[in-house]
Amino acid sequence: MIILHSDSSTPLYLQIYEQIKEEIISGKISEGSKLPSTRTLSTTLDVSRNTVESAYLQLCSEGYIASKAGSGFIVLKLDSLIISKLKGEKLKNNEEHEKIISEADYNNYKYDFQYGNLSADDFPLSLWKKISNKCLSSISAENMTSYKARKGEPELQIEIMKYLNKSRGVSCNPEQIIISSGMEYCLSILCQLFRGDFNQIALEDPGYVGARDIFINNGYNVIPIGLDKDGINIEELENSSAKIVYITPSHQFPTGVVMPIQKRLKLLDWAIRTNGIIIEDDYDSELRYNSRPIPSIQSIASKESVVYIGTFSKSLSPSLRVNYMVLPQSLMERYDKLFNSYQAAVPIIQQKIIQQFMYLGHWDRHLRKICLSNKRKHDILVHTIHELMGDKVIIHGKNAGLHILLEFNNGLCEEEAIKKARDHGIIVYPVLPFWMRQDRYSNNMILLGFGSMSESEIVEGIRILNHAWFND
Repeated sequence: MIILHSDSSTPLYLQIYEQIKEEIISGKISEGSKLPSTRTLSTTLDVSRNTVESAYLQLCSEGYIASKAGSGFIVLKLDSLIISKLKGEKLKNNEEHEKIISEADYNNYKYDFQYGNLSADDFPLSLWKKISNKCLSSISAENMTSYKARKGEPELQIEIMKYLNKSRGVSCNPEQIIISSGMEYCLSILCQLFRGDFNQIALEDPGYVGARDIFINNGYNVIPIGLDKDGINIEELENSSAKIVYITPSHQFPTGVVMPIQKRLKLLDWAIRTNGIIIEDDYDSELRYNSRPIPSIQSIASKESVVYIGTFSKSLSPSLRVNYMVLPQSLMERYDKLFNSYQAAVPIIQQKIIQQFMYLGHWDRHLRKICLSNKRKHDILVHTIHELMGDKVIIHGKNAGLHILLEFNNGLCEEEAIKKARDHGIIVYPVLPFWMRQDRYSNNMILLGFGSMSESEIVEGIRILNHAWFND
C-alpha cells in the first residue's frame, strides 16, 4: 500500500517512486509483476496522472521496471544473490577531450560543437562578484597568513556533504570529503593512495581519455573493459585481473549509457567478493532532462568499496578547477598518513566563495536554471537532427549531459564526416581517441557538444552539417 503525506517536503511523485522501489527490492512486488496503470494508480491515490508518470519514469530510468507495449509497466529482475549479500544496507532515494584543431584555426570556423565548455550566459557573474566581494571583505589577515585545513575548508565540506546527501544519496562525514583542484589532481592522489596494493586498473572502453592518461602516467597498467548496452561488461571485468575499476555509471562517457540498478548491484558484488574498489566519477549527474538524477552507486550499499568523485566543472565553471572526492572511512587513516604534509589544493578565498554560494541557496537555484537551459538546447538539437537527418543517423546518449554521439547509417566514416564539416565551417569531434582497443570501433560516429552554443547556433549548425554530410 502506498501512503502519501501531503504535508511532506518530499514531492508526491518521489514518495510514490520510493515506496514502489522499496517493495521491489524487498520482494513484495515480484519479478514480472505488472504495476497498476498510471490512470488507475492516479485515481487510487487521488493525484494527477503526471505525478504517477514521473514516478514510473524514474523507476524505468533506474532499471527497476520497464514499459512494454500492450502490457504496461513490468517489474524487472533483481539478482536475489546480490540482494542477499547487500542485506541490511538500504537503497536510498535522493536527491574531455582535447581539440583537434589549433587555437590559431579557431576563428576560421563559424560553429564549434565542442564538449566541455559552458554557456557564458548561464554563469551568474554579477552574483559571483557580489559574493566574492563579501568574502574578500570578511576574510581576516590571519586567514591569509597561515595554512588552513588540509582537506578543504570545513564549512565547504559541510555544504558539499549536505548537497550530496540530498541529491545523490551519498552518505559520508565532512572529513571524508577532499576538496581538489581538478580531476587530474584528484585521480593522481588516488593513484598514490592505492600504489603498493594495486598496479592495475580497469577502465571502460570507450572511456574518458583524461583518466586513462593519468593512470598511465602514474605507472598503472590500464585494462580496457568493453561496454554492454547497459554499461560496463561485468563478465569481462570478472575475468580481468583488475581490482580497481574507474567508471562513469550515471552517464557513461562518451556513449551516454545509464547503468541500471541490476548492474550496479552486480558491480558492488564484484567489489565485495574481490575486495576491490570502484571509483565512481559522477561528472554530470545534475544534468538529466526527462527524469531525476540516477542515485549514485555510493548511495546503494557497501560504501567502503566506493570512492565517489564529483565536480563543479560541468554545472558551474570548468575554469574554477574545483572538484571533490569522498573517500571510504577505511581509507582515511592511510590518506592522513600519506598526505599529512599536503596543504589544501584550492585557495581559501575560492573555497569560501563556493561555500557561500551553496549556503545561501544560490547553488540549487543555479542547477535548476542550467538544467532548464540545457534541456532546451538538448531538445532542439535532437529535434533538429531527427527532422533534417531522419534515419540516416542514430543518436546515442540522449536526455542527459552536454553532448551526444551521432552514428552514421549511410557509410560515412568519422574522418570524412569531420573533414566535410570543417569544409563548411563547422567543428565536430572524433570518437576514436576514446577507444583503447581501436580495432573494436565502428569508425562511423562523431561527438557533438552543445553546452556553449545558443539555440539558434545549434539549429543553424545542424542545418549546415546535414547539407555537408548528405546533400553535397
